[in-house]
Amino acid sequence: MTKYNLTLPKMGESVEEATIVNWLKNVGDKIKADDFVVEVATDKVDSEVPSDVEGVLVEKCFEINDVVKVGETLCVIETSKENQEKIIEAIPNLELLDSEENKEEIIEVNANQDEKSKHSFLSPLVRSIIEKEGITNDDLNKIEGSGKKGRLTKKDLLEFLGNKKTQETATKTDPDFEYKPKLTISESDTIRELTRFEKMTSDHMISSKNTSVHAQMFIEADITNLFDWRENLKDEFFGNEKFKLTITYPLIKILSQALREFPILNATLSDNNLILKKDVNIGVATALGNGNLIVPVVKNADQLSLLGICKSANNLIVKARDNELSPDDVLDGTFTMTNIGIFESLTGTAILNQPQLGIIAFGSVRKMPRVIETNKGDFIGIRKVIMISLSFDHRIINGATGGLFLKELKI
Repeated sequence: MTKYNLTLPKMGESVEEATIVNWLKNVGDKIKADDFVVEVATDKVDSEVPSDVEGVLVEKCFEINDVVKVGETLCVIETSKENQEKIIEAIPNLELLDSEENKEEIIEVNANQDEKSKHSFLSPLVRSIIEKEGITNDDLNKIEGSGKKGRLTKKDLLEFLGNKKTQETATKTDPDFEYKPKLTISESDTIRELTRFEKMTSDHMISSKNTSVHAQMFIEADITNLFDWRENLKDEFFGNEKFKLTITYPLIKILSQALREFPILNATLSDNNLILKKDVNIGVATALGNGNLIVPVVKNADQLSLLGICKSANNLIVKARDNELSPDDVLDGTFTMTNIGIFESLTGTAILNQPQLGIIAFGSVRKMPRVIETNKGDFIGIRKVIMISLSFDHRIINGATGGLFLKELKI
């Protein structure tokens, strides 16, 4: 019998790690090739990792909520010699480790660990954080690991660094200050832990606010002609395409063309370098049934026809609501739009989706009395109008650019 290490596969461009969400197999379970073994999640998408081999699961290397780096071993599967030979013939580069050799290697690695630290096992990701942040062995010994067998996880280190920063800031203003967070909870209160999605959303929002200088501008747009066009076409469109023609789809088209005129808003900022993106990839914020939000990306939106945008956006929205998005479906966005008008909201100030420099929010469509200018004079009419909100990174985008961009979008 031999042992095969099932590793976390690459799950898309720029995806370097994932979080264990659920084990679909337990130690002792028989596994067939292509059986799903474990469910993992990146920043936005959940995926299931299949087994490449047939055998028995003998060891889980991580617990639920642990963070795993691409290439790290998720679990160990014991296979027969016959199965091993088939694997070697089919995939020569698979890493197959004999149990005794593997055991000796682990013992040797542990023996070479710094004896001053109480943590005998540190993953490559954890080691990189320790080195980058300059965490000492004395500090490590103060941290209780929440991983398997008390192993340190990325979450443990980030919590330690966050608390340490808070204490250091307080000490600078008051040397005698002792950090003791106070929380009042009554017996009638209900307490629950944040879901994984809520934790990731919280981290993402805080990171965005701490990274960019958010500024907002607003403009009102008359979309009577666009709205009437959609109303006249929606029944025929549904009959041909079998899905609804929403006002969001032509707005994506209009936005993509405006971004071509203002490439600085279709850019990212990295280490004092402005990266102007060639592709216009628009993320469409999509509300899910459980109250969460996800942002699938319509790739090369400026190159698509209106019908192409309709099909691409609808396909992504359906996949999002069925929890079938792949990691690539939410990557490489260059600008984001959200239609908060579906909740009857007049407008809102959206938070930037890092590392993007801008995000648009479209408000609800309202029938309002407005002054209509004609060559025969002005008169009052009932028009369909929306508020458009632009949030932008004021480190790079100034008010003039933001205002001109909104004027370009105005219909």
